[in-house]
Amino acid sequence: MTLVFHDPLWLLALLALPLLAWLRGRRHLPVLLVPFAAAWHRKSLTAPARWPMALGFTGLVLLIGALARPQRVEDKRETRSEGYDIMLCVDVSGSMLWEEGPRPGEYPNRLQVIKPIIQGFIDRRPHDRIGLVLFGRRAYTVAPLTFDHEWISRQLARVKVGMVDAEGTVIGDGLGTTLNRMEQEQRISGGHRMGAFIVLLTDGAESTDPETGTPLSTLPPREAARIAASKNIPIYTIAVGRDGYVWVPVDIRGTTRYTQRFSREVDPTLLKQIAEDTGGHFFRAEDKDTVEKAFAAIDRAKKIEFQSKSYLVTTELFWWLAIPGLAALLAAALATWPGWRREALA
Repeated sequence: MTLVFHDPLWLLALLALPLLAWLRGRRHLPVLLVPFAAAWHRKSLTAPARWPMALGFTGLVLLIGALARPQRVEDKRETRSEGYDIMLCVDVSGSMLWEEGPRPGEYPNRLQVIKPIIQGFIDRRPHDRIGLVLFGRRAYTVAPLTFDHEWISRQLARVKVGMVDAEGTVIGDGLGTTLNRMEQEQRISGGHRMGAFIVLLTDGAESTDPETGTPLSTLPPREAARIAASKNIPIYTIAVGRDGYVWVPVDIRGTTRYTQRFSREVDPTLLKQIAEDTGGHFFRAEDKDTVEKAFAAIDRAKKIEFQSKSYLVTTELFWWLAIPGLAALLAAALATWPGWRREALA
């Protein structure tokens, strides 16, 4: 809240009043052309009758202040923003523990690489609702869509391999759970989802039952993509990890040992098809830099220009000065009226 005077020149006049009163006293000449002012200064007045002069001076001060038009200004801002609904669908199967450095135990695993990058993506989207789904052999909702980014950041910090069954990768069920979390009627128009997309991160392929060879997902990944496309929800797919030798941690009687194996787990063909079917984009992210570039590209592609408007609420305050000022001048005029004076002196 701010107090504003729109006509500051009147304040200068207010400051000049003491100087004018001093000049009048020295020259014994009337300086201010105010009705009845001469009567206030007649030498015949007794000391107690000098209060009309004080009333007149006070009235002038208040009127000058009112002419300066004081206002109380409150700055009100109303922002209208319809951000995206973003679901992050993240693979936490056992292969996310694999390390790709030259020596075991000295470099972060795949999950440790992507978590700070996901956090940076969340930080860059303050106007969006964001949710988080994890999947391994099963899918699990860690955070529904929310504007509380501080809370979702705490949930992301506790994400680790083992929160869900890590023995498998059910991409289709992960996408199905993610789509279920986007079923809010207020964001659907004509059967299409308005302003939403999914980011799918995985380092593996759709798992199958080792005995029967049937997919572990109850919802095939391409069927999940078809549902997303029908709802106008693009899926951006990121294949994490590179082909080549990796270090695989193994727990032996409470002690972590490492074995080396050749990794070729990612199914880029499936991830490309999911992205193409839904109008999204596929990214191959082999290391921290390429993962970061993938998220930066998604951030640039899915930005909304927000419309906001601001307005000022002003309250006029000059009445608080003008009315008492006029009353003071009227009282001073009545006090110097000859008829009233004769009755007062009788």
